[in-house]
Amino acid sequence: MTNTALICGVSGQDGAYLAKLLLSKGYSVVGTSRDATTQRFDNLVRLGIAGQFETLSMVQTDFRSVVQTLSSVKPDEIYNLSGQSSVGLSFQQPLETMESIAIGVINMLEAMRFLELPARFYNAGSSECFGDTNGQGADEKTPIHSKSPYATAKAAAFWSVSNYREAYGLKACTGILFNHESPLRPRRFVTQKIISSAVAIARAKSGELELGNRDISRDWGWAPEYVDAMWRMLQQETVDDFVIATGESHTLREFCDLAFAAVNLKAQDHVHSSKAFERPSDISFSLGNPSKAARYLGWTPSYRLAQVVEAMIKAEWDLSIA
Repeated sequence: MTNTALICGVSGQDGAYLAKLLLSKGYSVVGTSRDATTQRFDNLVRLGIAGQFETLSMVQTDFRSVVQTLSSVKPDEIYNLSGQSSVGLSFQQPLETMESIAIGVINMLEAMRFLELPARFYNAGSSECFGDTNGQGADEKTPIHSKSPYATAKAAAFWSVSNYREAYGLKACTGILFNHESPLRPRRFVTQKIISSAVAIARAKSGELELGNRDISRDWGWAPEYVDAMWRMLQQETVDDFVIATGESHTLREFCDLAFAAVNLKAQDHVHSSKAFERPSDISFSLGNPSKAARYLGWTPSYRLAQVVEAMIKAEWDLSIA
């Protein structure tokens, strides 16, 4: 029989790539958005899968909306990828961030319990919960130390999933994903800002880019590979939480250097730092240890930072001349 997967937040980067993956595996896919009647689903169009599955409107902060959707779809697997997704924006909208992430997850879990739905549930966690990893690779046992409203909301959602799994026996887990990028990243994210600026400056043969602290270090991976890890988590006999990362950390300065070098420019000639783009608090160093995922899921990343940047630059360059 065909498995049915419900992807909450299908219009985002991860939701679009996950939908494409599951369709290729023969799943019946249903995707949700806050208002599917007005959503353009541009990412689904870019991946060539728009119109290949049903999309529904669902508001995760509205328990009734969640119950109606789950009772109608009756999914075998649920992937919760929705909620406010920007760390920077969470400082400006802390309440919206907490509600869309933490309350949204509780509503999903409580609806599953209320309906006695025997589905497997994946929750999108975040490495931001760990805060600064102090030169070490964070794993599933690393203490949580949130440094933003976004991370705090993700931490609350993580513990809610753990609680429902232990208290009620729900087959629910959290993927603690470190930074993962792709051409589908919105331009409000610093990585896509760098990529689009590098291409624009190269084509115009002039221009400048202002960023915040370029000495922060992150573990950057490739989003299409990370959604494969999500799927693998729900195929385990006993669902569990996993850290998904490359195991390598690089500075934002390195990211800039690679991006501008890919268009035959030097970053130092065009990129400048500005206090205006610095956050009230930020993580200096972030690194993940994905050894558990390799051991139990058979998952290892093939893309490292250089390949990620190269792929994003190529996609942006092709888009700019289309």
